[in-house]
Amino acid sequence: MGASSLDDLLRLRDGRSRRVSSTAKLPDGRPDPNSNADNVTVPPGRTHVLADLKGPGIVTHLWMTFLGPEPHPWAPDGAANHREMVLRVFWDGRKEPAVEAPVGDFFAAPFGQRMAVNSLPVAIEGGASYNCFWPMPFAKSARIEVENDGDKAIALLYHNVDWVQKESLPPDTPYFHAQYRQDYPLKEGGGDYLILETEGRGHYVGTVLGVRSRSPGWFGEGDEKIAIDDDAEPTVWGTGTEDYFLCAWGLRTCSFPYFGVPYTDGGHVLGGRTCAYRWHIADPIVFQKKIRVAIERMGWISVDENPKRESTSWNERQDDYSSVAFWYQLGEPRRFAKVPPCAERRLPEIDIVVHGRSFTDAKYHGAGGAIVQKGGWWTDYAQLLYQPPSAKDAWVEIPFEAKRREPRRLVLKLTTSYDFGIYEAYLDGVRIGERLDLYSSDIQVREFPLLDLWLDAGPHKLRLVCVGKRDVSTGYWLGLDSLRLRERRPRVERYGHDKEADWRKNLVLY
Repeated sequence: MGASSLDDLLRLRDGRSRRVSSTAKLPDGRPDPNSNADNVTVPPGRTHVLADLKGPGIVTHLWMTFLGPEPHPWAPDGAANHREMVLRVFWDGRKEPAVEAPVGDFFAAPFGQRMAVNSLPVAIEGGASYNCFWPMPFAKSARIEVENDGDKAIALLYHNVDWVQKESLPPDTPYFHAQYRQDYPLKEGGGDYLILETEGRGHYVGTVLGVRSRSPGWFGEGDEKIAIDDDAEPTVWGTGTEDYFLCAWGLRTCSFPYFGVPYTDGGHVLGGRTCAYRWHIADPIVFQKKIRVAIERMGWISVDENPKRESTSWNERQDDYSSVAFWYQLGEPRRFAKVPPCAERRLPEIDIVVHGRSFTDAKYHGAGGAIVQKGGWWTDYAQLLYQPPSAKDAWVEIPFEAKRREPRRLVLKLTTSYDFGIYEAYLDGVRIGERLDLYSSDIQVREFPLLDLWLDAGPHKLRLVCVGKRDVSTGYWLGLDSLRLRERRPRVERYGHDKEADWRKNLVLY
């Protein structure tokens, strides 16, 4: 059903190769040689059919590209991101889709964030061109479609679907399936996170997992637990989340044919996002009757989330989980999940956000100018860019208000670049956190956690003061995307370990 090695190229095959694409068409359906209008726009609420094929056949390759969500000359108000698009595939005229997943998650790029993926069955070049090489056989028909259930159009969608038309397929040919599900956040006492549950005969071939940490501490102590056929208990039982994804001692960015971590900004950090893929291509998990794939959501948490104020590795966590399960099987599986509406797929907002772009007025900064800088890196595509000529009298001040006294984490989202300086942070006059070295050889946007505290209701001020720069930096500038007061899990307030503590006298960052 597909080449597994270069030696397979020495084996002649039956069938004829075909392609369906978005190329410009004449009225009779033939490609128009005099037009380069090879893309389509998919408005909100509409579904575009990439291919409607008559079998037997095997889909061998799917490619697509489209504009990113940021404003663009061809999409001035921005466009849909790939979590707002749902890929569905229907085999042999069935009413239920065999493949149902947001486009990004299907290609191992969760969170609606563009990222490069370099693996054997799926690959995303530069975060922009989406390739799928899973072989997908069908006996009678195949319909491949993309639904836009966001509130902006899918802009400049190009696509190719390559397939081989066959005379027949063996009667025991299994069909390809992929299903997305999510829990935002995992509920307290909710047990393991379910990835797949199906009945029939087949083999499990892959997992994409996306996790946003809702607590400080490492989320990934949980084991994969797979129950097969008549197992009363899981008989495929792992040793930890990173171990399942074939990594060790954490999940660091990597990219291999059968496993990888396309993106992580901190599996130990409150609000950090991590995504990983694991393809069981060389080692498919075989089942004859049924299979259930789940993973424990256990890990470390900060002591203010532990009822005994203890630091241990085995705590039930409440993180935001999403996944896509990939498998082949005979027959039509029982639906165990459905893709929720677009609004529910977006990660819930956990920050009180104070945008830096609101504070360009001279009263909010020292020597030098301040402007609103626009670009695709920043929240709502804009940041405050402060441009002092030196460290002398160089500062920025951000006033904000806390609505009520509650546990939060103070986080700054800042830009680093080749002409940026070193700053110190002060909250209500108290020096907090480490020095903020904002130099990097290229432009990046990073989060800098500063303090965990119970902030009193009322007005407050954060002041960033320039204290110099690295020798290699060409300037003292500061790029402030936003100040964020990040939500802590409800149990922090329920236990109240630090409720009476004075943060000014005991600066804590868990």
